[in-house]
Amino acid sequence: MNKQVQTPEQPVGDRIDERAERVKQATSHAVASTKDKVDHVADRVEEGLHHATDKTAEAAHRAADKAAEVSERSRAAYEQTRERADEWLEQARDYVREKPVQAVAIALGAGWLLGRILRR
Repeated sequence: MNKQVQTPEQPVGDRIDERAERVKQATSHAVASTKDKVDHVADRVEEGLHHATDKTAEAAHRAADKAAEVSERSRAAYEQTRERADEWLEQARDYVREKPVQAVAIALGAGWLLGRILRR
């Protein structure tokens, strides 16, 4: 009852080449499939980065606009304050010119009062 292994009609070398070709095709298919998946993921990452960059640029523009607005308001407030100070100084000068004795008396009184307050 010895059974002998029957060899197929195709030579062994041809079978090896045929199987090697199948392995090559399977490997090529696996590589192509993996490459497609990697490309898809890379595209999604790129889209996400572009979206994030756009959002960041938009926020930076809004911040720059807000800073410019605050700067302009600050400049206007500074100018208005400076104009008021100049007006008060001019009013004080006019008062001293019109009433020099009263101005000196007020200055002496204010100096004396300030001295008393600071002495404590």
